[in-house]
Amino acid sequence: MMKSVLKLFPVLMAVLLLGACSKKEKSATTGWNYNDQKWGGFERVKYEGQVTGPNLVLIQGGTLSMGVTSEDVMKDWNNVPRRVTVSSFYMDETEVSNLDYREYLYWLDRVYGESYPEVYKKALPDTLVWREELSYNEPYVENYFRHPSYADYPVVGVSWLQANEYCKWRTDRVNEMILIERGVLNNAENPKDADNFNSEAYLVGQYTGNVRKNLKDFETGGERQVRFEDGILLPSYRLPTEAEWEYAALALIGKQEGSKDEKISDRRIYPWDNNTVRYKKRNNYQGEMLANFKRGRGDYMGVAGKLNDNASITSPVRTFMPNDFGLYNMAGNVSEWTMDLYRPMTSSTLRDVENHDLNSFRGNKFMTKVLDENGKAVEKDSLGRLKYREVQDDEAANRENYKYGSNGIYNFLDSDKASNVTYNYGKSSLVSDKARVVKGGSWADRAHWMSPGARRFKEEDKSDRSVGFRCAMARLGGPVSNDDTGGNNFNVKQKKVTRRYK
Repeated sequence: MMKSVLKLFPVLMAVLLLGACSKKEKSATTGWNYNDQKWGGFERVKYEGQVTGPNLVLIQGGTLSMGVTSEDVMKDWNNVPRRVTVSSFYMDETEVSNLDYREYLYWLDRVYGESYPEVYKKALPDTLVWREELSYNEPYVENYFRHPSYADYPVVGVSWLQANEYCKWRTDRVNEMILIERGVLNNAENPKDADNFNSEAYLVGQYTGNVRKNLKDFETGGERQVRFEDGILLPSYRLPTEAEWEYAALALIGKQEGSKDEKISDRRIYPWDNNTVRYKKRNNYQGEMLANFKRGRGDYMGVAGKLNDNASITSPVRTFMPNDFGLYNMAGNVSEWTMDLYRPMTSSTLRDVENHDLNSFRGNKFMTKVLDENGKAVEKDSLGRLKYREVQDDEAANRENYKYGSNGIYNFLDSDKASNVTYNYGKSSLVSDKARVVKGGSWADRAHWMSPGARRFKEEDKSDRSVGFRCAMARLGGPVSNDDTGGNNFNVKQKKVTRRYK
């Protein structure tokens, strides 16, 4: 009898284990099974957290004193320090390079070139930004963007509008790559015009693509496309806000190393500890420049045989020491576009400061998708994108959290009524509703402009030889990396946030 029981024991254990494994997870609300066709098929995704897209670094959020930390040499006092908090987000560890932007142009020409050549032409950077009346910069006009010698140098001559279009394109290419690597789609070898992968069009069912194997549909027992709720596709690449850019540049996380109680000094002038522009530690780098900038009148790189920053103009995007978030060239090399609309006064009243001290941002018009009578997105446009329109003031009039279709154009005065400040653009001011905030010093600037709190502006449809950009992305979910539970161990964070999307 005992021998028979022993023989049956492995079989009984296997049955018990199989039963345990096949047991469905139940809803804590209804007791119904998740992911079970017999119980309606409502899905609960096994989500491990947001993965890190190509070239991105997780910037763990926190509080900072946003604004100038050095003397305001122009005496404008338009960036008075104020305490704000920035939520965690992702940011490119480098500026967008010429090679990156040429890949974008190549794709535009390949997909739209035959039917819509104007799309490619509209995206071209303005290489004439290098031309000057009394300087021989023609070699840069002809060679800087396309010659392989400058492939890893930051792209310049790109307007704010062009940079935003690049971000949209990058979002779609990265999400398409994710679906291909997951085995959902096959690579679309020759997409044309509207028949190209667009993240939003795909999620609303207006793009199918070359399907390899869709996900299991627990409602029907068949297959379905990837949904937003699956957490597979990444949020949009975009330009960073002014607050995000300044927070990432200061990188005060490096001041907390070894600290357990939030003790921190936020009096950094530059994105590094020393209030000088040279490396001070006694090693092989002592005395080396920490950024690419203009040291003085007529001095862009020093003396032959001992060049101070080794660059008369820009330098490759991965030169000089990265800051404590692992970001390169957050001071010097090129200034960078941010999302924000520029206004001389960052906050006009105490009411503004108190109401907008989390993820501070001044934008333009709120946008919404164009919907049909059934509430679904109308047919995508000829380039394969969903259509958007501006939110009108009467649509927002009855809301409590915002009252206008304009996002931050207005300066709120003592009354609750918004009043648009007239700047007399072109007469007494250069500030308009097209002025966008530019942050960080460049190869052509003095050291003052490398302070993260310094700010300037440029019209969104203009470009410059000293202005480039980098992309950012929202962090969805918790503020720390997927493998981290918090705390202040900077070295651990830096190891973990480099986990990529594969």
